[in-house]
Amino acid sequence: MKTIQSGAKSSEVYYLNELLANLGYSVVVSNNFGSATDSAVRDFQLTNNLVVDGIMGLKTWSAILQKTQGLFTSNSKLLSEQNLIDFSDHYSLELAAVKAVNEVESNGKGFLVDGRPKILFEGHIFWRELEKRNINPAAYVNASTENILFENYTRKYYVGGAEEYNRLEKASNLGGKDFEDAANCSASWGLFQVMGFNAVPIGYSSIDEFVDKMYENEGEHLKAFGLFLEENNLIETLRSKNWAGFALRYNGSAYKTNKYDEKLLKAYQKYSR
Repeated sequence: MKTIQSGAKSSEVYYLNELLANLGYSVVVSNNFGSATDSAVRDFQLTNNLVVDGIMGLKTWSAILQKTQGLFTSNSKLLSEQNLIDFSDHYSLELAAVKAVNEVESNGKGFLVDGRPKILFEGHIFWRELEKRNINPAAYVNASTENILFENYTRKYYVGGAEEYNRLEKASNLGGKDFEDAANCSASWGLFQVMGFNAVPIGYSSIDEFVDKMYENEGEHLKAFGLFLEENNLIETLRSKNWAGFALRYNGSAYKTNKYDEKLLKAYQKYSR
């Protein structure tokens, strides 16, 4: 594992926060190595007779992986080189371009350490999905649902990692099948975080089929991503390597702030060599 410390933002940090949360530390599972992660790492080092410096180097990684052994390690669920080759062939895309998108647009890992697909639950989308089913969301707003049901977008209630499933389950349990479907449609799923409400429009028979596929492997995550690109006319944009156009339509108008187009170009140049 890569050496990381306070201030880092990467997929390795996300994995570290997952492991720390599994060990009982109060950290938000995200790709940010903030003060809570730093404090947790230092406490872990102290209680495991390591040098207390807050740096996740070889010794600290080895110790924490040993403490959390038995968690998700199956390579059978992970994206393979052949998956990317098949994807490229299917859509007549350059492999280097596909690898660039995979590096920049995927979030590094499609599964939690407990083997479930990674999700992020969106309470404002849940509001809209209930309205689509002729359910009045306002009737279900109270102190216990404030973190899963709200009209306008906010990052306030994100918790990341396995805790997102607690939010999803709470939403699903507000009622019957309509609530369950609305909840699943309100989460983004897997390696490329495709929103559940895209399931039927991109070709799945139901949200249930989509969720079942997301549990299988990252190859299915890639397939869903391809269907999303196809439905939204992004294949030709990728084929022509119009990175700014692709980033605008996939990442939104803030893509320039995050330099997604530059990251895509840089990754493409690396793989095309």
